[in-house]
Amino acid sequence: MLYYLFDFLNKKMDLLGAGVFQYISFRAGMATLFSLLITITFGKQLINKLRRKQVGETVRDLGLDGQIEKAGTPTMGGIMIILAIVIPVLLFSKIDNIYIILLLVSTVWMGLIGFLDDYIKVFKKNKEGLQGKFKIFGQIGLGLIVGLTLFYHPDVTVREFVTPVSVSEGVEMVAETSYDDVKSMVTTIPFFKNNEFDYSSILPFLPDWSTVVIYVLIVIFIVTAVSNGANITDGIDGLAAGTSAIIGLALAIFAYVSGNAIFSQYLNIMFIPNSGEIVIFCAAFVGACVGFLWYNTHPAQVFMGDTGSLSIGGIIAVLALVIRKELLIPVLCGIFLIENLSVIIQVSYFKYTKKKYGEGKRIFLMSPLHHHYQKKGIHESKIVNRFWIVGILLAIISVATLKLR
Repeated sequence: MLYYLFDFLNKKMDLLGAGVFQYISFRAGMATLFSLLITITFGKQLINKLRRKQVGETVRDLGLDGQIEKAGTPTMGGIMIILAIVIPVLLFSKIDNIYIILLLVSTVWMGLIGFLDDYIKVFKKNKEGLQGKFKIFGQIGLGLIVGLTLFYHPDVTVREFVTPVSVSEGVEMVAETSYDDVKSMVTTIPFFKNNEFDYSSILPFLPDWSTVVIYVLIVIFIVTAVSNGANITDGIDGLAAGTSAIIGLALAIFAYVSGNAIFSQYLNIMFIPNSGEIVIFCAAFVGACVGFLWYNTHPAQVFMGDTGSLSIGGIIAVLALVIRKELLIPVLCGIFLIENLSVIIQVSYFKYTKKKYGEGKRIFLMSPLHHHYQKKGIHESKIVNRFWIVGILLAIISVATLKLR
């Protein structure tokens, strides 16, 4: 909203300094600053309010060090994250941009699902929370919205450059580059030289309408997998928020170069018109996650709950999809992936051995993976720091794919 105000002041009144709002870098910086201020300034008030309403975490005794002491710690702190994302984005971005609209819808949508889950756990005293099938329906619903919007909306395009041709101007020959912004379901394959892949080529022998079905199913899978991965990762103080901030920063870099005609041509990557605004959303997202860490690092004063973990997972999934880096998720979101896999492997192996030998066996001391290391006697702060380091390495590898192919 402030963008439109200062754009008006710059054009109509020629107000000194108003033109600075035209720069994405300035608005991204302001979005980060505001999200940090919102979480740090109002975070304490929210924590006190949650404590007064006895919105505390119910902890099962799993035999982990320091676990019982966390009982009663305020949860649903994800409200803080959502507000610190939505408010700066509304203030500093072009809110008529289709990517911004889609990301805001995704944030609120997944936040509401997580809020319902936390509400049932806390106020209805039901430890199971929202039934799994309703969570899945919610994730499928968001996947449908995102998939169909990206497939059909006319503003979701990629720019195809035509080989420069020489045009005669008097006695000089001037090279002109032409381009077209076209609807295309092309995405990026990391680590490959010719790194563009069209979803319509998956099953070329099927009719054209099958492409949208395949694409939407892929989007649903990605949204569900990443949001559940973030939810599982949120098990010890600061792990999910810190990991998500690292991922968000990497996605901001991708969004900036993909939305900049000069950088995209220099790096020989796909140019996505109007995607530069996504940088502002990423900046607010990173600021919100880092600001939340002010109260969530060990010993945590507040937990994000499913309100936060499901929303940040959904946001990361949609961010990767809109900048066409979804095939990079296994690397960029490697922490989420390994946490998810550790649970799947543990449960599958336990069921298999119980059926075959009559007694279930385990591969890990406990799953998800961070609990395995806790069981080995490693302090949770050290586990979180090491996971962050791994997350940074994965983010560097992901960003390196811009040239490493």
